[in-house]
Amino acid sequence: MFTIHATKKLLTRVKGPFAPAVENPTTSLGNWYATAVFWRPQVALFVNERSLLPLLIPLAPAATLLERFPENLRDMLDKLGVNPAFIAAERWAMNDGTYARTANRQVLGVMNRFEFELEHVRERYGNDLMQLSLWQSDTLAGPLRGGTRTPREELLELVEQKSM
Repeated sequence: MFTIHATKKLLTRVKGPFAPAVENPTTSLGNWYATAVFWRPQVALFVNERSLLPLLIPLAPAATLLERFPENLRDMLDKLGVNPAFIAAERWAMNDGTYARTANRQVLGVMNRFEFELEHVRERYGNDLMQLSLWQSDTLAGPLRGGTRTPREELLELVEQKSM
């Protein structure tokens, strides 16, 4: 069980389920934040609350976004070289998810910055959302230990701690 804290832009496009946020998610990565990005075609930008790992996936069809997100995350974790046992456990724990309103302004600020930065590098990668996500995962994210770490580094350390 986990929660996707969705911005108002995204909540107006998805069809639930809406519930209070899960305080103790069963996933190792915890809860996620997401917003709609109005590119052509429109995409959803997800950011992990713990590692600030970004993931872009097509928004349409918005009603199935919650079901499509775990498989897209599995693909990204695989491309990042995460331990397959961790990926399988995380994917299994993501079978039950809900949407809730946003609650962490710091993560919202990071999402806004990511969206701005991605807009400026989009020309390099075209519509390859995975490559854009991987590029963004290697950029410094201010709230991570004084701004000296990337979301990829934070993720890999978190995975290593969970594997011990």
